[in-house]
Amino acid sequence: MMNLTRPSLSIILFLFFILPINSTSALTKYNVLNFGAKPNGKTDSTKAFLMAWKAACASADSTIIYVPKGRYLLGSMAFQGGCKSPQIIFRIDGTLVAPQEYRVLGKSTDWLSFEGVNGVSILGGALDAKGPSLWACKASHSNCPSGATTLSFTNSKNIRIRLLLSLNSQMFHIVINGCENVNVQGVRIIAADDCISIGPGTKNLWVEQVTCGPGHGISIGSLAKDLKEEGVQNITVKKTIFLGTQNGLRIKSWARPSNGFVQGIRFMDSLMVNVQNPIVIDQNYWPHNLNCPNQVSGIKIKDIIYEGIRGTSSAQVAIKFDCSPKNPCTGIRLQNINLSYLNKPAQSSCSSVRGKALNLVQPESCL
Repeated sequence: MMNLTRPSLSIILFLFFILPINSTSALTKYNVLNFGAKPNGKTDSTKAFLMAWKAACASADSTIIYVPKGRYLLGSMAFQGGCKSPQIIFRIDGTLVAPQEYRVLGKSTDWLSFEGVNGVSILGGALDAKGPSLWACKASHSNCPSGATTLSFTNSKNIRIRLLLSLNSQMFHIVINGCENVNVQGVRIIAADDCISIGPGTKNLWVEQVTCGPGHGISIGSLAKDLKEEGVQNITVKKTIFLGTQNGLRIKSWARPSNGFVQGIRFMDSLMVNVQNPIVIDQNYWPHNLNCPNQVSGIKIKDIIYEGIRGTSSAQVAIKFDCSPKNPCTGIRLQNINLSYLNKPAQSSCSSVRGKALNLVQPESCL
């Protein structure tokens, strides 16, 4: 899962869209092997990576930290900002692996975190967080740690992530929190929850060419977790493919008071293949439906466009707008929608929503 939270400005995601990596010949290079890293997957290389970062960060030149082929065992690491170097590139040709014992990472919030950095790029490589043992612990309802996010950027600017593989994350795969000008291209994430989760405070986000499945699809929310919550606005999601997911394009908020909002959202040119809920707004979300507070969502949802959404639903109701009776969804627009169910017409369901349908809309609109 990729999670985007708090004010995250000008974030662009192009997953599975491969671009050539620019030449790094003019950069000052720091090879992690020269700092004592061992590519055998058994020797702890945490200290060597941190030493390489310290050297690159202190340089006045643009730098590259090079990770050759091999497997590198790493514990939790925080790469702090305040660097002299205007640009630091992590060029990874190998695989970074977490400790096999899940509690080593599980007690940390993040495995690899970048805090307050500017001009950092991650190019290539794989991240294996060894999550299955923690998943098994949680499935057995034992006393388990929450788990660590694999890769996080917090309060950072001008970030590039390209051609990276992330698998077996204990929690989120990639978290972008309070960042500006983030560009993600050619990234492959193997996960079982939301492909992309867009959290409170996110704005000016562009998501394009994402293939998602299986899992929970692309979600704005959960929202209304806090009374004083920042809004989500100016989001574009286009040219996406959903394969057997639980949801396609989802906006969800908890059924309780909040000052938050969602507005200026564009969902465009999406293909659904056997998706349970291709289009859904759920303002009565409550995890597992346990101990529901019987309240209504305070999140205000308006100006949402669905255009060029097509394919098949695995449930009869392909479009579901279940909005807050206190704050109905407004400005909802369906345009050029063609969703079917078992080669038959699907259905729409509307509650506390106002909007309009343009051109062809199948199933028949309930707006």
